Amino acid sequence: MYRILISGYYGFNNIGDESILKAVTGSLREGLTDIDITVLSSDPAGTAEKFGVHSVNRRSLLCILKAVAHCNLLISGGGSLLQDVTSKRSILYYLFIMWLAGIMGKDYFVYSQGIGPINMARNKKLTCRVLRKASGIVVRDEKSREFLGEIGIDKSQVVVTADPVLKLKPAGLEIGRRILAEEGCRFETKGMSSTERPTVVGMAIKERRLDSSFADELTLAAERLIRERGCKIVLIPFHYSEDMAIASELAERLKERGLGDDVCAVRHKYLAEEMMSIIGNTDILVGVRLHSLIHAAIMGMPMIGISYDPKINSFMYSVGRKAMCSVYDFTADDFIEEFDRVMRDSAEICAKVSERVSMLRESLDTNEKMIQEIIWKAKK
Repeated sequence: MYRILISGYYGFNNIGDESILKAVTGSLREGLTDIDITVLSSDPAGTAEKFGVHSVNRRSLLCILKAVAHCNLLISGGGSLLQDVTSKRSILYYLFIMWLAGIMGKDYFVYSQGIGPINMARNKKLTCRVLRKASGIVVRDEKSREFLGEIGIDKSQVVVTADPVLKLKPAGLEIGRRILAEEGCRFETKGMSSTERPTVVGMAIKERRLDSSFADELTLAAERLIRERGCKIVLIPFHYSEDMAIASELAERLKERGLGDDVCAVRHKYLAEEMMSIIGNTDILVGVRLHSLIHAAIMGMPMIGISYDPKINSFMYSVGRKAMCSVYDFTADDFIEEFDRVMRDSAEICAKVSERVSMLRESLDTNEKMIQEIIWKAKK
């Protein structure tokens, strides 16, 4: 039995990272045999139940020490773990676990991560020092590879694939349809029989400042979609603890403008497949959250990306699209123009995105092939 330990941002009710874990564990089991998987998690019991793995407390140094000592391979798995923009300390946590694996004589592998931005000189040096000794480095986009070259990693040792979530299979629509009904959505969604069904716009928004200009312009954009285009709005929180506030704020603002029956905020936590099905029941996805856009791409839907981080731009580029703008220069006028264009050209856009998704999905098999080589070397 080959023992694999996975480190990442797991157990925090962030659908993006939970989707990553679902994709990574599924790919490992599909591509490798006779393996045992343990995951470092903030919610060990929940992670173990959801994903059928062993799980230990990521906050306990003793648990981490025991887990690393017991494993054959550490996987630093997916997401934007090695960056110091959203947190100055988290990068040190993930580097520490890889360093610990190294001093214990364990192989460690970087699994389709997005690297950077890393602004602090100290963190750049530490990242270079730790990753130079990795048994394999796979990143999800070319910008990550370029960045690693800039901080001293030989770019020939870095393989570019895609975000692991792209390996997930499309979800059926029935689950999402049921959830939306239970959430109180009083309008028809995709798959319902009405021939006059309105366009349903899903919005997965990240914004901590409820009084920002972005929130104001987004409210105006949503109001115009309803009044001028006859649309209905579904607000979808991807990182529940962060996104529920802005979803509730937008829903309340629209209600105050007499549009309460035209908007629905998803107010409960759901698993990755359920969220994908919810998105699939809309007609277009407006995403600030990266993995909402990835879910839309998997479901073969038109989407509008709004960037708060370079990873949004990188993903949109990888599927042959461009982010409309950033959260800092978003305007309702520009959005309505983009919305009309995307809906007009939706068939062509979706065909192109689906073609790119198929290519990216195939590239992700590289992770398991490289891990298999690590296993073979260890057995010699």
